[in-house]
Amino acid sequence: MDYLKKVLGIQTKYKESRFEGLPNFIYHRYHLQMTELEDQPVIFISPKEETGPISTLKKHIEKIQGSYPYPVVLLLSEITYRQKESFIKEKIPFIVENKQIYLPFMAIYLRQRCDAEPKDTKKLLPSAQMLFLSFIYHGAKELPTSVAAKELHLTPTSISRASKQLESLQILKVKKRGVQKILYSEENAKELFENNQKNLFNPIKRIVYSTRDLIKDNFLESNLTALSQYTMVNGSMVKHYATSSIANIQSTNQLYDTDSQVAIELWRYDPKRLSTNKMVDPLSLALSLQEEVDERIETAVEEMLEQLWRNINGEWNRYF
Repeated sequence: MDYLKKVLGIQTKYKESRFEGLPNFIYHRYHLQMTELEDQPVIFISPKEETGPISTLKKHIEKIQGSYPYPVVLLLSEITYRQKESFIKEKIPFIVENKQIYLPFMAIYLRQRCDAEPKDTKKLLPSAQMLFLSFIYHGAKELPTSVAAKELHLTPTSISRASKQLESLQILKVKKRGVQKILYSEENAKELFENNQKNLFNPIKRIVYSTRDLIKDNFLESNLTALSQYTMVNGSMVKHYATSSIANIQSTNQLYDTDSQVAIELWRYDPKRLSTNKMVDPLSLALSLQEEVDERIETAVEEMLEQLWRNINGEWNRYF
């Protein structure tokens, strides 16, 4: 499968197998293919019709694994957001060609491979990313580092390191006016963001789950919860919040109940430093969703950013 090779670098080898001894309804409902992913035997199943209730799908997978004890991967041509959340919740591996991959049984292999890869030394410091985004929110106009440091609550040392990194990577320029250091650029806000996305990182470090009653006032809405406020897109079943600290918050790595639990994103920088409302700022939100392959989400993010560029190019009033 070229998609796995292109996205994850995983080699796919198809094997001949008759799949004898399975119930007839399995053959009627699915195409089955024995496969190896980096020497890991798996079974690809492609539904011949709609997958139906997830409880039924789980029983079918259990039937297959009763005769062939390998991971079963569901191959789909399309997937809804609700289906995706349900499959992940139930740990059902799936691949949506050119759109989505969820292979939890490959996590150890991928983690080992990623750990062996050299780190990209051009990734920004969290303080540098905040400074860069703040510069854009100021209309990509001249910005004294002293003003940015005050707004972002950065120490003189932090603001100095951040501005030097932005200058060394040729993202922004720096000049002196008296004792003041001034950030500036010859590109407009949209050009700056789009031309430097390769250097920007996803602010989310990890995601945990907790109960609604433990959410604090300083947590900001994020993910589709925030995107649904900036655009007309629908929110997700699970509300998302962002924070830079989950100290004293009882949490778990698993989502057990979509009605009582919420997702808490632990960010690499404090999302409140760039926000002017109850949601994370639009640019950080776009970066946190940049790996999403749902066309509905991609379109909504583009809509949000276009509105932001209009606001910045017009009579600027801190995004929305």
